[in-house]
Amino acid sequence: MTALAERLSRAAGKLGEVELGDVAGRLVRVTGLTLEVVGCRLVVGQRCLVDTKGGVPILAEVVGFDRDTAFLMPYRNVSGLYSGASVKPLDDEWRLPAGPALLGRVLDGMMQPLDDLPPPVGELISLHNTSLNPLKRTPIREPLDVGVRAMNALLTPGKGQRLGLFAGAGVGKSVLLGMMTRYTQAQVVIVGLIGERGREVREFIEEALGPEGMARAVVIAAPADQSPLLRLRAAEVCHRLAEYYRDQGQDVLLLMDSFTRYAQAQRELALAIGEPPATRGYPPSVFAALTRLAERAGNGAGQGSLSAFYTVLAEGDDQQDPISDAARAILDGHVVLSRSLAEAGHYPAIDINASISRVMTQVTTEGHRQQALRLKRLLSRYQQVRELLPLGGYQPGQDPELDESVRRYPQIAAFLQQGIHQAADFSQSLAALEEVLA
Repeated sequence: MTALAERLSRAAGKLGEVELGDVAGRLVRVTGLTLEVVGCRLVVGQRCLVDTKGGVPILAEVVGFDRDTAFLMPYRNVSGLYSGASVKPLDDEWRLPAGPALLGRVLDGMMQPLDDLPPPVGELISLHNTSLNPLKRTPIREPLDVGVRAMNALLTPGKGQRLGLFAGAGVGKSVLLGMMTRYTQAQVVIVGLIGERGREVREFIEEALGPEGMARAVVIAAPADQSPLLRLRAAEVCHRLAEYYRDQGQDVLLLMDSFTRYAQAQRELALAIGEPPATRGYPPSVFAALTRLAERAGNGAGQGSLSAFYTVLAEGDDQQDPISDAARAILDGHVVLSRSLAEAGHYPAIDINASISRVMTQVTTEGHRQQALRLKRLLSRYQQVRELLPLGGYQPGQDPELDESVRRYPQIAAFLQQGIHQAADFSQSLAALEEVLA
């Protein structure tokens, strides 16, 4: 194998020797994002080296086939392809470095450094992991402290839960993720920035995470300008690393921004290889891929835990778009961020009454649940007369609970708001909830 091919194979994530297949194929057509190859037998998921005019081969992966024609998709944007180019299959398995040395690092979807530090080293693990028997999973029994008062007290997540953050663009999803990363009690945080704007990567690391958050975090970034295949693999890398640390007995928090961009990357790949669109242009394979990805999160058979928070971009603030609807069915709860609250300067802009944690009853006491239910009821009653108050249309004295909701609303609003540099642990959140309702 040439030295150049070896370097490319290492760039694909394996730090060891690989072998090239004995039979090379040839490139016969380039259609959109896909390369059509004939002349050799390839397996879906196998990686190949494709020659270019400049002599520097590109790395691609087999994503489908039609009879004797295999469809490949490159990991990077490419140039210099020509008809009849040699395609050499690689007989290696993509293996990732994992271990304590990765904490504090910023890597791309190929596990290559973006932080100008040496390539990561550690125990080599396979990208693909075996599915867990659902009866072997440890039940969710403990609350997960995320450092956000409204979530700790009213939408209590559990260790091993998968939760969605639903919002339109510019409502504060990334800021909320950064707060949870800094203030959570999880031992390891895996952050996946999948398909977002490139400028947001550095902003998220420096402003949302900060040195405190980065000390125990691994950031995998695959911005929107990268190929859909690389965005998909970056999301899978996040989950595989999270599974590794979970199986080491640690409490892991996986934050992925965003679930929607992952679905869009899967849509691009599926349409490129000819799968027909179905629901609003999303092929059926998109929804199957979302389910497979989310099922990798959650508790395992050991002592560790893996909690996952996914941001879901509601296009046009439509909470019923196909991806939002599918995510609600797949995940164990949803936190809805309201644009009207954000426009009023209410941060985090969590719409408490539109949100739910499906495991809250399993990780909280009866007293805690009753207090949370009471605050939600008061907030809901206040919303019924909010628009009447400036007009003088509300007359107190007719409904005691409604009167109480109006009287307590300033305290409730202050309780639900929290600065990005303020932390509220679980006990402080419960104490503040009791004080509001005292």
